[in-house]
Amino acid sequence: MTQANQPPLQMRRNGLDPADELARARDDEGVVRVETPWGLPGYLVCRHEDVRRVLADSERFSSALTPLRGAGALDPGEVARMRAGQLIGLDPPEHTRLRRMLTPEFTVRRMRRLEPRIVEIVQAALDDLEQAGKPADLVAHFALPVPSLVICELLGVPYADRAAFQDRSVRQLDTSLPAEELAAVRREERAYLAGLVAQAQADPGEDMLGMLVREHGDELSTDELIGVAGQLLLAGHETTSNMLGLGVLALLRHPDQLAMIRDDPARIEPAVEELLRWLSISQSPPPRTTTTEVEIAGQVIPAGALVICSLPAANRDHAFVAEPDRLDVTRESAGHVAFGHGVHHCLGAPLARMEMRIALPALLRRFPGLALADPFEQTSFRTFSVAFGLNALRVTW
Repeated sequence: MTQANQPPLQMRRNGLDPADELARARDDEGVVRVETPWGLPGYLVCRHEDVRRVLADSERFSSALTPLRGAGALDPGEVARMRAGQLIGLDPPEHTRLRRMLTPEFTVRRMRRLEPRIVEIVQAALDDLEQAGKPADLVAHFALPVPSLVICELLGVPYADRAAFQDRSVRQLDTSLPAEELAAVRREERAYLAGLVAQAQADPGEDMLGMLVREHGDELSTDELIGVAGQLLLAGHETTSNMLGLGVLALLRHPDQLAMIRDDPARIEPAVEELLRWLSISQSPPPRTTTTEVEIAGQVIPAGALVICSLPAANRDHAFVAEPDRLDVTRESAGHVAFGHGVHHCLGAPLARMEMRIALPALLRRFPGLALADPFEQTSFRTFSVAFGLNALRVTW
């Protein structure tokens, strides 16, 4: 059950590891009843095979039927407008229609065109970190600026606006935020995005918003454009930022693994996959709602119930990989669900992988003596955030 002073079970951690009670839920029952931030009871699915099954089956586990968190503080018209264009809250065929327009922009080949610019952004962030002087906050000077600038340039969002949209992103992902405050943040964010969309409609540029207006303006409503922009902006910087910060923290806690990545460029791609698996930044995708009675791990779940998937528990499942709690950057981690699975598999996964593949080795080579400036026990985590992350990470070198 959710307690007032701790996050929902699927979001509980012990440092960088899933909490013991979450691991027990996976290993003992597989599916457990939980309270949810939606104010409704739900069923938490914890095992790798079962999580993949739920995420792959949009017919029996619907995204569109799941209520918007905090919807009670919004009127029905607002809810409808805020759900428009939100791929994570849609089922096929509506989901398929929107994703088809965006997929060409996120292919591996298209992402490779961005690589030289990402290298420049990473180098500029490393310069800023060094100029800040030690000790410096790795989150503020490196982990957050890199993906934020990348997604701003990709979408056509003014980088000067980053402090405001980053603050709104953090609050939107905070499950402890009261419904009235969440509604206010959503209205503020939507008003900001509406302005960007209006500019793109009046004068479409070469960025992704401009592309959507030019190539699909007759297929997308203004509300859908706002929804797509908001989802890409939020997902494009928040999760990758947390992955960079926590990835560095994990490597500093495993100096032998860090040395392999720093000294051997061939190690970085499997290392990124292992860090994705081991850290599982996205605690859980939005809940699904059952359209019929289903059985998972021997637990009968009625129609109309919320089903939540724990990605950290699934990625640490002994049935998925051997010694799952051990970080091993030489491991083959194919099949992890850090980016989800099925039709809602993260659209920006190629971009996130590229940013990590470029940024992590560059940081470790630039600062070979990189170390934590404070004891690990003092690390400040975002405990109630849907996207697990750090408030700050002071480092020295």
